[in-house]
Amino acid sequence: MSVYHDEVEIEDMEYDEETETYYYPCPCGDRFEITKDDLMTGEDVAKCPSCSLLIKVIYDIDDFLEGEEVIAQIKPALETA
Repeated sequence: MSVYHDEVEIEDMEYDEETETYYYPCPCGDRFEITKDDLMTGEDVAKCPSCSLLIKVIYDIDDFLEGEEVIAQIKPALETA
């Protein structure tokens, strides 16, 4: 069982499209981070690389995956055109 520093809505996190990683400021001065792949597999704990704090990311995995399916369906159509 983990003890979380906080629970944070995914909408409150910063998303970096290049690294596909969500970030949130940590009290230590660094940032909590969790990747898009982690979220897609159901992982909901973001870790700070500089200290031992953890946050729980609040998000609806069904909504998250739904957006990914739309992108996946569009790509093949564009490739065949």
